[in-house]
Amino acid sequence: MTDLADLSIPEAAAALQEGRLTARQLSEAALARIAARDDRLHAFTHLNPDALAEADRADAMLADGHAGPFCGIPIAVKDLIDVAGLPATSGSAVLAGRIAPADAAAVARLRAQGAVVLGKLATYEFAMVGPDMTLPDPPARNPWNTAHITGGSSSGSAAAVAGGLVRLALGTDTGGSIRSPAAYCGCVGLKPSYDRVSRSGAFPLSASLDHVGPLAASVEEAALALDAMTEAPDDWRAATGQLTRGAKGLRIGYARNWFADDPQATPALIRAMDDAAAQFSMLGATITQLDLPDYALFEAVGSVILHAEALGEHEALIRDRLAFYGRPVLQCLAFGAAVGAEDLARARKAQAALTEEALQAMADVDIVITATTLTPALPFSAFDGQKAVWTPMRTIPFNVTGQPVLSLPIGFDDGLPLGMQVIGRKGDEDLICAAGHAFERATDASAQRPLFRR
Repeated sequence: MTDLADLSIPEAAAALQEGRLTARQLSEAALARIAARDDRLHAFTHLNPDALAEADRADAMLADGHAGPFCGIPIAVKDLIDVAGLPATSGSAVLAGRIAPADAAAVARLRAQGAVVLGKLATYEFAMVGPDMTLPDPPARNPWNTAHITGGSSSGSAAAVAGGLVRLALGTDTGGSIRSPAAYCGCVGLKPSYDRVSRSGAFPLSASLDHVGPLAASVEEAALALDAMTEAPDDWRAATGQLTRGAKGLRIGYARNWFADDPQATPALIRAMDDAAAQFSMLGATITQLDLPDYALFEAVGSVILHAEALGEHEALIRDRLAFYGRPVLQCLAFGAAVGAEDLARARKAQAALTEEALQAMADVDIVITATTLTPALPFSAFDGQKAVWTPMRTIPFNVTGQPVLSLPIGFDDGLPLGMQVIGRKGDEDLICAAGHAFERATDASAQRPLFRR
């Protein structure tokens, strides 16, 4: 018999709406799962003491005929995103004791539809760098091997989904912080088009690069969540609008140049990406190798913008609370202090040029695929809590361009997951989700889950 905590969101929604299940039962099952597993994963930093009362309100909504896909569904939220009445520390001692006065916009949209917030999830300090063992909360651990990181900064979000604690978690992505944890933990991460989901109520890292989005157990669940959180829904095509169209007829560009010749890329990653491209071909897509603009240029431009904007967000806090910051975050902010106005202006100009180059490279294809990260998750032993370690990702370019990107599992390297990005033009969430859904149904990487023993 399927544990209630393992029901997909569509399965649970159908059972709730047909009266075969209550929201309280579903939330109790999720809370029991958290109690059984989270002592090893450290995904949650705070549980919501009113979660079951929220579930009872969802049951009342269901009794009144509310039939949305999230009514009664348990979710969890990265501690960079406000949930009214719950601690909101952004993973830092700097904000210790802060309680969110209101829901972030994305949380409010889901709660209005009856979603039940179970609690807050671990993040790297202010979404910058980590893991840092000196912070108030221990870092989240990878469910596939707890000696390894989850990636950052939506670390607890990925651990919670991959570890089976919830089917959906909210995260943020400024340079890959939804997609790299999704890849490292073997779940789905969806970074929307810039401005599709409101960032209101999420502590900013870099306002022009920040995105709020879902991490989920499947492409369908991520797409459903994105549609539910979308601001001004009529202005965007539904992410679920073409979910079952398949990949047949899609023109897919394969950006192999971003990873295959990089010495950091593991052989297993290269094989898995080549196999993924072949799988899309077997599904009826046309595959064309293409070269995206130099990744190093994107990383340099994105880094200048990110660090300069981050310093601006923290100037007041640094004056008042300097001693409470972790050393790796201060190192990042110091980099921002070295960025002058002319440097930032040049980076903005380069951002526009690189965005145009990326779109020109995609002129003859519908979507692009490439690796999410070059390796599986690093071990905690690579981090000593006092220095920033940059993990090899291929994610920040699409924060620079604002394009939507889906990351989903494609295989394993020594028992740890590997991920692929599916990239579209701005507003093409429906195409990337359709392609990801078709791939997911034709393969078994997304269906595999880590084994838990007591």
